[in-house]
Amino acid sequence: MDNILENSLLYDFYGELLTEKQKEIFSLYIEEDFSLSEIAAKFDITRQSIYDTIKTAQNLLEDYERKLGLVKKHLEHKKGLKEVLEMLNDRQNLEIVKEKIIKLIEE
Repeated sequence: MDNILENSLLYDFYGELLTEKQKEIFSLYIEEDFSLSEIAAKFDITRQSIYDTIKTAQNLLEDYERKLGLVKKHLEHKKGLKEVLEMLNDRQNLEIVKEKIIKLIEE
């Protein structure tokens, strides 16, 4: 998965578990595409401090994903639903579609 997309998904799922400062800095960097220098100027702190905050937040988000796996499960469900939609286009696969839907519901 693309690193920017991965970080954005991690932030969407677990961002509220970060501190307010971590959330604001990480959001500016990932979602608003601010540079380290731009963020440092906004907060009147060093680029190194911004870099450290982003790395800490990123490590925390990755740790939450390792423990909870919400992003992985979301992507698996999304893939499964896409497969179901593709199967629905072919009416011959209705029994397979039914089984797939039941499996997705039971997870």
